[in-house]
Formats: sequence, structure tokens, C-alpha cells
Amino acid sequence: MHKGAITQESILKAIAEYDELGRDAFLAKYGFGEARSYVVVHDGQEYDSKAIAGVAHHWDQGRPLRPDEFSGGKEHAAAWLRRAGFQIKAVKNPDWVRDEIILACQLVMENGWKGLDAQDASVVELSDLLQLLPIHVEAERNEKFRNPNGVARKTFDIATRHPDYRGKPTNGGALDVAVLHEFLARPQEMTEAARLIRQGIATGELQSFAPTEDEEFGDDFSAPEGRLLMRRHRARERNKSLRKKKIASVLQRGGQLACEACGFDFEKIYGDRGAGYIECHHVLPLHVAGEGRTKLSDLALICANCHRMIHRRAPWPTPAELRASIEQKHADDKRAAAALTRPRRAADEQMSNP
Repeated sequence: MHKGAITQESILKAIAEYDELGRDAFLAKYGFGEARSYVVVHDGQEYDSKAIAGVAHHWDQGRPLRPDEFSGGKEHAAAWLRRAGFQIKAVKNPDWVRDEIILACQLVMENGWKGLDAQDASVVELSDLLQLLPIHVEAERNEKFRNPNGVARKTFDIATRHPDYRGKPTNGGALDVAVLHEFLARPQEMTEAARLIRQGIATGELQSFAPTEDEEFGDDFSAPEGRLLMRRHRARERNKSLRKKKIASVLQRGGQLACEACGFDFEKIYGDRGAGYIECHHVLPLHVAGEGRTKLSDLALICANCHRMIHRRAPWPTPAELRASIEQKHADDKRAAAALTRPRRAADEQMSNP
């Protein structure tokens, strides 16, 4: 049996049985629970996606899938149903990400670190703005996605975590607290990040920075300015014209195309294949550097490994700081190796040779 090999015809048969038996009886018959992530929409009706996908296998593969044989998420049931041409809808909205919390936190700060009501004009405006952010794909949103009620709740999640708040905090997350403390520690930088996000959405520039297949935002990723400005930051780094100018300026001064952090030289290791290759890094994030014209002194030439390490999590080290960290690591390793190979004292020798 090949999981996921279900056809539109088999899905329609499963939907027909669902309609005939009713939801509770259908789910009970095949041992499925109610959908927690996605539903499939057909003729204006919503159906539990995992149960429909699992039962559709009965018609195509000879037996239905058990609930423990696959997930109802976007990698399994939702993906199979979408591939067959059906509309998939999220049951609950995605968690707030850093960019969204930055904008909400700015609103709370401007309101004296107090939460705002859903009817507040600034909350309604932010709700409209959040729905334009190209962070969450349409399939992950439901009809209540970042509506004024949700935005208002988020402002209270932030406000009730302020150090001066004396009441019981609402159900916020760790990221709410992290962004709040960043605003308290660096209000000017964080306000600038919020301004750049707003400006980019208003002009339409950031709306083109949708997620890509190679985007590396794992659990440990924490761009100081959020994903959207990070995408623009990376777009600047991939500017071929700037990279060529930076390389030319280094070579004209008699320098080598070696990583400014670890010293790696692609040509020395890979020969002709590595000649002329190095990656280009903007030392300052957008929320620090602003949108001014990029100077060559703002750029650093680094290897791919160091580039990834710099961007791995906030705060981003400069190439010089990363180089100092590498040198410290090497020094610590040498001391540890020396301690292991140091001749043992005579007393130690006697104890080991009685």
C-alpha cells in the first residue's frame, strides 16, 4: 500500500460516506478524532481532513489508514488532499512570529505599556496590516486570522508581562516576553525595526518577500529584526553588483579573498574551482543600519560556514567578534590538549607503578 496515493474520486466517496453517516458516526467507525489542524472544504462544507484522507485510502489502496499511521498536518493528510485539488483550511491560526509581535509591542509601548481594546482605531489598523504580511500562507489562516479581537488580546499579553505590571498576566508566550524586553533594552532600535516593517508593507516592497524553499528558520533561528527584514537583508547580501565591487576593492588593495572571520580561502582548498569565490555579508542588520545607501565598508567577505553561524541567532556577531570567538575556542582547545599530554608528576608515576 502506498500512503498518500489517493484520488479525487476516492476522496469524494469518503465525503459521501461522511455525509451519510454524520460526523460522529463516521469518525467513530474508523477510529478518528476531530481535526485539530486542518479541514477539507467541499461544496461549502468542512470535513475532518485526516479522517477523509485515511478513509479515501480504502477505495484506492484496499484498506483505510489507521489514525496512527499518518498525521493530519500539512506533510500528510493536508498535502494529499490539496494535491488532489481540494481546498484545505486551518482549524486554528498560526502562532505569532517575531515580526508580528514587534508591531504589536510598538503599539503597546506607544500606549504607555497598556493593552488596547479591539475597537481602538490603532488595533484595527494593525489588524489590517498583519493580514498583509507575507509570513503565513493562506492555507494556515482561518477567517479569524489576526482580527481586531486577536490583536487586542496580544497587546494585553505583552502589557501584562511588563515588569511594572502588578496583576495576573494573560496567556502570552516566551516570544512576547523576549520582544518586550528587547523594546525595554533597545527602544530606538526596535522602534526602527517596526518602522521598517510598516514602511516595507505600505510600499509593497516587503510583500514580495514570501517564504522560499531554502529559507532556514529553524527552532533556534532568531533574527533580531524579524523574518521579513531578514529576507530583505539577505536580498541585499545577494546583490551581485555590490559583491563584485567589494571583491574588486579588496583585490585592488592587495588583499586576498579569505574569510574575514576564520581565514578560509576557497582557492587554496579547491584550486581553480574556488578561485574568485567568497560570500558577502552586510555587517549591520537593517534595523540598525537603516535604509541608507550601502557602503563597501558595510560589507564583509566571509565563507559560507561563518555566514550561517552569524545569521544563526540573535544577537548577530560581527565578523571580528566571530573571529575572536574562533580564536578563543582554538586557544582553549590547545590548553586542554596540553593538559592531557603534560608529563605526570613523580608521585603520580609511583601510584600507577606500585
